[in-house]
Amino acid sequence: MILYPAIDLKAGQCVRLEQGDMARATVFNADPAAQARSFAEAGFSWLHVVDLDGAFAGRPVNAAAVGAILQSIQIPVQLGGGIRNMATIEAWLERGIARVVIGTAAIKDPELVREAARAFPGQIAVGLDAKDGFIAVEGWAEDSDATVLDTAKRFEDAGVAAIIYTDIGRDGLLKGLNIGATAALARAISIPVIASGGLASLDDVRRLLSEEGAGIAGAIAGRALYDGRLDPAEALALVAQARGSAAGSPAAA
Repeated sequence: MILYPAIDLKAGQCVRLEQGDMARATVFNADPAAQARSFAEAGFSWLHVVDLDGAFAGRPVNAAAVGAILQSIQIPVQLGGGIRNMATIEAWLERGIARVVIGTAAIKDPELVREAARAFPGQIAVGLDAKDGFIAVEGWAEDSDATVLDTAKRFEDAGVAAIIYTDIGRDGLLKGLNIGATAALARAISIPVIASGGLASLDDVRRLLSEEGAGIAGAIAGRALYDGRLDPAEALALVAQARGSAAGSPAAA
């Protein structure tokens, strides 16, 4: 399992929202590049970045901040927010983004996901953000009648690298991940699933790791890292220990 620290960008700053509400944003760092360096120096192997303004605008807005992040670190960056067409996908990948996350466009234009996954194997993920099991789009401002499971199954043969499943009701509130729903989704599809929304403590990491065999490939941590509830060294050590145990098991051998 990979633990992804999150940088959410609003007006060029690192913020965390509560339940996706742009009016309920807390600024944690005015320098995203410095925050990215801090995460890299802490030992994280990936970084998850969201252009929040872009998610609402339907196009990249915080490109300068993303560019500064890319220049400041060597670890791969996963980026979502405002990515709605092939031109934007290609532009980000050319700039050095390792994986793009397609959210709203995956619901409204699923063929874009298929086309992108064919063109850029291993570099396309789908972001499924849900309220009570139903997908929300346009920066979570609009609900839909599509369920998470039905939507995820549509991409089974598309070749996407991962599904990022976010429980909006928990996001930014430190209520804990919806591990039950995430594990159920991961068991129902062959695509690796990354958990998001509400990771609150080391106990959440332990619970994720206990879901061995469910297919949960990672988890995104935001507010808990910023306010000190989740210690990076402890969390990464726990993940490394679990990875080592798995590698040494008879099944792995």
